[in-house]
Amino acid sequence: MNHLLDITTSTLASTYRFWRGTVASKAIEQPEQTLILFDQEGDSKCRLVREVLTELNLNVIIAPCPTGGENLAKLKSAFNGIIPPVLVDSNSPDVVKGAEDIIHHLFLQYRGSKPPKACLGQLSSTLTSKLASGVRLGAGIRARRSHKASLSQQPNLPLILYSFESSPFSRPVRERLCELELTYILINLGKQQFSDMGPAQFHWSLKPYKPLPNTKRDEFFKQHGNVQVPYLMDPNTGIDMFESKDILWYLEETYGW
Repeated sequence: MNHLLDITTSTLASTYRFWRGTVASKAIEQPEQTLILFDQEGDSKCRLVREVLTELNLNVIIAPCPTGGENLAKLKSAFNGIIPPVLVDSNSPDVVKGAEDIIHHLFLQYRGSKPPKACLGQLSSTLTSKLASGVRLGAGIRARRSHKASLSQQPNLPLILYSFESSPFSRPVRERLCELELTYILINLGKQQFSDMGPAQFHWSLKPYKPLPNTKRDEFFKQHGNVQVPYLMDPNTGIDMFESKDILWYLEETYGW
């Protein structure tokens, strides 16, 4: 897909969802054990879970489960045919299946409250999430790995992606990671204050941009001089990079089949 069209349809997907998965909690404490989400990026139910993970400011290990891939087959075998989303939370410990149950678990465990109805799979929420999937024309749904390729050819270490759910530039990268079945650590950098809003180089503030102190965004800003996503780190090759177009090229060249 042409990159401009790719970003345009990704922006439409975020718009259909009313930009949920943009604003994040100001809390910064992460669980002792990182959450693991068995996820399919283009699936409408999985999207609801990822939006909540951004809004609760929680990092998570993403185990992609595209249709036709080995991860999905293993997940179905382990959980009697269950499909994503499935959350493994070793802090509880719990294995939680299904979007609504996962969302209830995340709010009760990490905010101490019930989730708002807007986060759940109500009719309107389910419909707009399906529209968001539809406008992406099936991206992030099916495995692109050759049937002859094995998951034993996965990189030794998970990749690291800085993102937030509604970011139009990050979505194509997450879709490609899913299609290639590349496990990655998702570090959510949702927006925590009004001055975080807007593009990385043009925040909605007349003053010099400053993230909230002692947050993930603050740490990122101190390292890079701005807060821009997507940002990919690959500890297997030592590559760190911005810009979705460059990241997509890198993933294809390094891990495509």
